[in-house]
Amino acid sequence: MRLFFIKICNFIFGKQANNSLPRIWVLAFDIVTVFIAYLLSMFLVHYNSLGTAHLFKYGYRVLIVLGVYLAMFLAYRTYYGMIRYSGFDDIRKIFNSCTTALTVLILTKVILSNIDPGIVEKVVAGYKIILYHYFITLMIMVLGRFTIRRVYNEFYKDTGHKKANTVIYGAGEGGVMLFRAIQQDKESPYKVVAFVDDNPKKSNKNINTVPILSPNRVFNGNYITNNHIEVMILALPSVSGERKKQLIELGMNHNLKVKTIPSFHLWVNGEMNSKQVQDIKIEDLLGREPIVLDKENVKREIYDKVVMITGAAGSIGSEMCRQTLHYNPRLLIMVDQAESPMYDLQFELKNTPDFKYLVEKMVFVIANVKDYRRMKEVFEAYRPQLIYHAAAYKHVPFMEENPYEAVYVNVFGTKNIADLAMAYGTEKFVMISTDKAVNPTNVMGTTKRIAEIYTQSRHSKTQFITTRFGNVLGSNGSVVPLFRKQLEQGGPLTVTSKEIIRYFMTIPEACSLVMEAGSIGKNNEIFVFDMGQPVKIYDLAKKMIQLSGKTDVEIKEIGLRPGEKLYEELLATKENTIPTDHPKILRAQVRNYNEEDVDHMLTELDKALETCEEFTIVAQMKKIVPEFVSNNSVFCKLDH
Repeated sequence: MRLFFIKICNFIFGKQANNSLPRIWVLAFDIVTVFIAYLLSMFLVHYNSLGTAHLFKYGYRVLIVLGVYLAMFLAYRTYYGMIRYSGFDDIRKIFNSCTTALTVLILTKVILSNIDPGIVEKVVAGYKIILYHYFITLMIMVLGRFTIRRVYNEFYKDTGHKKANTVIYGAGEGGVMLFRAIQQDKESPYKVVAFVDDNPKKSNKNINTVPILSPNRVFNGNYITNNHIEVMILALPSVSGERKKQLIELGMNHNLKVKTIPSFHLWVNGEMNSKQVQDIKIEDLLGREPIVLDKENVKREIYDKVVMITGAAGSIGSEMCRQTLHYNPRLLIMVDQAESPMYDLQFELKNTPDFKYLVEKMVFVIANVKDYRRMKEVFEAYRPQLIYHAAAYKHVPFMEENPYEAVYVNVFGTKNIADLAMAYGTEKFVMISTDKAVNPTNVMGTTKRIAEIYTQSRHSKTQFITTRFGNVLGSNGSVVPLFRKQLEQGGPLTVTSKEIIRYFMTIPEACSLVMEAGSIGKNNEIFVFDMGQPVKIYDLAKKMIQLSGKTDVEIKEIGLRPGEKLYEELLATKENTIPTDHPKILRAQVRNYNEEDVDHMLTELDKALETCEEFTIVAQMKKIVPEFVSNNSVFCKLDH
């Protein structure tokens, strides 16, 4: 029987690449429907005196009806949709086209009746026939489409691949729309066997014969094993971060592949598509809500200003550029020494539809913050009013091996930009720092702390603001991309210690913090972000293995690297915090530094730099930051 229906469907749908019914066939079907509906309406009105002569006594009537409906079908394009995916939009088009045709016919009859009552009887059918015809046409067209869709889905589905038994968590609007999308998509890899919902009022009911079960029944018994469930899709577009994390871990603990769907506002044309089912991102396991900006504050800070972003081609810098453009600056000066990444950024921004009208406001500059003369030329040309300073060397092991470059870029590169900002009347200078600057144990963190000290000690019209946060998920060189590469290569995943913990935030969150701090900050302030609970890197590795489905991949412990510590701090021991108007941002109360003393310390550091001797450079750094206690075997003797 199935093969018989498949042959019928093959005949109907033709040999097109996408197996869709040609539009001319759909239009022909609709016109035939109009004609059949006309005959049926004639029968209903004249069933006592029905005869062939009576039916075709006024042949013009049926031609007029066919012509009017054909014009409306063409106007509303009722034949454009794919019948096997017919939905609300298709019904709306059919309703609008038929209703408009009904209106045209009635108006025509009224107008002709006033002009020539004799002609109207020959040209336009009676009011009863017009109304009956309207309802019959509407009913046949709608039922016809849904019948064909049902037949197609039942007998023409691709059976060449195995579908995974799936439960949808959430029996609300999102879950129902997802279920319908999966049912309509013959290529979908999912077979929905049940819904799971927290609402006890929905338990033991069903949606289109699929049962709605309580979480307790699904996860506390043998239901998953007995029904061979492989996938759980979270259909909760508005669920909180903490709840989403709990559900993901619940599914992972039962060895399910956990998927999710995007938020409602990201659905295509307001409709769900089975291809919109997404893999869980590691960010979803942070378990906290993303930072929310006060956009009015940020808009006031950026709108119609000349903004400069250093390190613009990096992970943080490039996202800063994207977010800044949304606030329509007068000019955005993007500075970076890396030629190829800058080319990629230029290509992306100039070809992003949202930014095309801002192309004339984009300036891409290849320059190194270490080069004072070059940077002075850039300041002279553009005179930035607001600076986001993201240029820095950040990789701890590299900077342990290259303290000269770490100091040159992170300290004196920052000094160059800060000095030029003061010289050219920049209103605000927002520096991006790191949690590794707190009680540093490595060269990189210490250079960032020295940069903080220098900007904090300045007294000028330029306001210097520092933001300090933890590790950024997905940034260049961070642990998540490393784990992804190791997973692609079959493992093992390497962690320096099972006990090492880190605070994490996403790239957009990090940039949001910088912008918010820039908008609310005043001179010499340091802001830190409430990043929630720290995450064990070892646990992160385990979860990434589970999410990848490659359960045979091992985790290898390789020991702490030079300069690395088990945990990071966001505040030094002598610092306290006070709240701000933003619940996720705290203001650090830090030690004050005398400008002359800091200038003298940096002069001595510059002299140490001239020697190119690692011990001399690091020893001078320790004089500036006494809390710097190196755990690098090469430099730890300096602590004695």
